[in-house]
Formats: sequence, C-alpha cells, structure tokens
Amino acid sequence: MVPRRLDTEDAQLALERIQELLKKHALVENLVRRQEEGDEQADIIEGLLRRQHEAELEHTLNQLHPADIAFILESLPSEQRRLIWSLVNAKYDGDILLEVDDWVREDLISSMNREDLLAATEDLDADELADLAPDLPADIVAEVQKGLTNEERAQLLEAMGYPEDTVGAIMDFEMVRVREDVSLEVVLRYLRRLEELPDHTDQIFVVDRQDRLQGVLSISQLLVNDPDTNVKDVMKTDYLSLKPSDDDTDAASAFERYDLVSAPVVNRQNRLIGRVTIADMVDVIREDSQEQDLSRAGLHEEDIFAPVVKAIKNRSPWLLINLCTASTAAVIASQFEGTVSHIVILAFLMSIVAGIGGNSGNQTMTMVIRALAVGRITSKNFTSLLKREFIVTILVGFIGTIVAAGFSWAISGSFKIALVMATAMLCNMLIGAMLGVLIPIFRDKFGKDPAIGSSVLLTFVTDSLGFFIFLGLASIFLL
Repeated sequence: MVPRRLDTEDAQLALERIQELLKKHALVENLVRRQEEGDEQADIIEGLLRRQHEAELEHTLNQLHPADIAFILESLPSEQRRLIWSLVNAKYDGDILLEVDDWVREDLISSMNREDLLAATEDLDADELADLAPDLPADIVAEVQKGLTNEERAQLLEAMGYPEDTVGAIMDFEMVRVREDVSLEVVLRYLRRLEELPDHTDQIFVVDRQDRLQGVLSISQLLVNDPDTNVKDVMKTDYLSLKPSDDDTDAASAFERYDLVSAPVVNRQNRLIGRVTIADMVDVIREDSQEQDLSRAGLHEEDIFAPVVKAIKNRSPWLLINLCTASTAAVIASQFEGTVSHIVILAFLMSIVAGIGGNSGNQTMTMVIRALAVGRITSKNFTSLLKREFIVTILVGFIGTIVAAGFSWAISGSFKIALVMATAMLCNMLIGAMLGVLIPIFRDKFGKDPAIGSSVLLTFVTDSLGFFIFLGLASIFLL
C-alpha cells in the first residue's frame, strides 16, 4: 500500500495524534510503576502495556508518507524522536533520512547500529547516498560502496567531490538519453522497455557517441510529431545547461526565471554527466530562505529541542555583540547629559529618532539582501541603486518628519524642538538607508553572508549616530 500524502493541516493533526499517544504511553507506564511497585507482576504488566502502545503508534506511523514521518520526527524532543524512529518500518528509513533536516538526521544516525545503517542505505541511488554521506560514519560509506556497480561508485565519488552548495552536489544521475539520428518511433519503443521514467522527466537528452550533449527532446514534441520523424529534426538546440561547479542558488534562479522542470548538467567537454530537477530546486530555495531568516537574527540552524547549553552557544555571540553596540550608543547619549537634564522631553524623543533610522535601514537592507540572493545587483547598477534609495528615503522621510515634528510640537509646545526632531530624523533615515545598501553589498563582496550580523551593525550605527545627531543639534540650537 502506498502511504497517503497529507496536506499541512492533516500533517499537523497526525503530529497531535502521535503526541497524544506518546503522552498516554508515558502516563500509563508511570501509573503501573506506582501501583505495582514491589509486585513481581509489575514488569510483566508494564511490558504488555508498552507493546500495546507501541503497536498502536507503529500502526499510525506506517500509514504515513516518509515526508510526513520526517515532519513528525522534526517536531519531537530527542527521546520521543528516537522512540518513534525505532517503530518506523525499516524500508522507509533511507527515504526519511533524506527528508529530515540535518540536525535531526545526525541525531537519528547516532542512534542506529551498523546493520540498521547499512539496511537504510542499500537501496538508495548514488546521488541520494551522496546527500547522506557527510553524516554517515566513514566505514559505513566504504561498506556501501562495495555493493555498488562500477558506474554507481563513480557517480557517488563524483557527487561527493563537489562542494555542498553547488549543482554537482545535488545533481541526479537518472535520466533518459538518445541519439539524434534515430526516429521518434525508436525512442518510443525504447521508453516502453523501461520500468518507469525517472521522476520529473519533461525532456529527453540527445547526445552523440561520446555523450556530448547535442540538444533536448521534450516529451510533448515526442508525442505530437510523426513517429517517422528523426530526433534531430524536432529537438531543441537552444537549451539551458548547467555546470557542476555552478552555485545551486544561481541554478534555482534560472529555474524560476525560465519555468524549468529539469536541466542537464555538463562538464567542460560538454559531456552530459547528470541533471537537476525542480524538486532539487525547491529544496535549495527552502533551505536558503531558512538560512536567511536565521542569519538576520545572527543564528545558525539548531534543534529546537536540543539541550540548553547548545542553544546558548548558538545564540549568545551576536547577543553579546549587540550588547556592546547598545552600550556604545548609551555612552554617546551620556555625553549629552547636560542637554537632556535641561530639556527632559529630549530623553523621550531621541529613541524615536534611533528607531525610525533603524527601521528605514532594515527595509532597504531586506530588499538589497533579496536582490543579492537572486543576482540582481552588479557593479554596473550599484550607483543607481544608491541614488534610488537616497531619493526614496528623502520622499518617505519628508512625510515622516512632518508627522514627527507635529508630534514633538504637540507634546513639547516648542517649534525649535519640533524642527530639531524633524532634521535629526531625516538625517538618520538617510544614514540607515545608505548603510542598508552598503553593509550587505560589502559583506557579499568579501565573501561573507550578507544577512549574518548586518542588522546588528546597522542598529549600532543608527542608534549611535541617531543619538549623536539629535542631541548634538539640541545642544546647538536649544541651549
């Protein structure tokens, strides 16, 4: 029986059902231990109840698709995760290990013995093994290679030889290739002899005798044209091909731009060595999106159920940096103690200046980081981008400063305070917008992730300069 795929709501209900069974399992075991303490039959009763609950859990689990089981495993603490993992049908182990996030995969693999690991990996393709290889013990990888054919072993070693974020690391070796000098009828007969087509096969690759890519033949062209027509007469030669060293994010952008389902991967000699599919690209896009979300907060991926010590190591560095930058801003504000003591209302207004500058910068930074991710920013358009953000910030800032000045005048009754507030806010917004462009671009230029720590650096400057500009203008014009 093929497991049913669940939508998001049903997957959440399945998780709640598993959690309910686990809670019931733990509750009954505790009651048995308390009531039967000292009784010789306690162990027998406890064992029977455990097997009963495990059978119920196993029945519920093994009706689910491996991807849904992976979702459940990612949503449980380590102890419960390992219990569920032990109840999963072994034939799904390899597929589930491919589906779960890295931090869950590491936990599951560490709980498996040698025999279980070999059984989980024995039916996987070379590209799938390459995905798991970094997390598997070296002796397991070596043992798995012995069971591969020479071609599969060569494919595995090739895929493992490429860096993690490249097309070569995610390419698939299952594809259909034909010669250009055969008829479509011959191609159709060849396809009928196959047990099934590789997933996401929307085109067939046309190669010569040295496996050099000559063109692509879409399935639609194969079906609608006269069977006596030769492949070379209907194949496309204006196809998009990728190199194994290409960045996977760039490949994902190409898939999005051209609405691709699959694309060939060729080496320097234009020999066809693999392909990538939309399924691979969806994973790349999702992982990049998650990494960017975490990076903006200065975080790396972590197990949300991991011990507190691990979470502290992950989260504390950028928080400490943020504390240092906030302290610097406080020191700058303290230099204007005399100004604030004379005009107390300034203490309430200066946080608005700093906050609006940071918000303006973060808006710009978010747009720039996204543009960098899809390759839209180059040395040619950098200056025009800077000018555009300058103009946008002035126009938006002009509207904001009118509101801020009116608010300042209303609570202070002073036109001068309102004018200082408007000027300082506009200046800090411009600083924030310029830094929102410059910080991620310079980090990207020096090979750093533009998302990591950029917001902390931006907040540091907009807070410090916001206080300095506002209180400095107040010292000059109000005292």
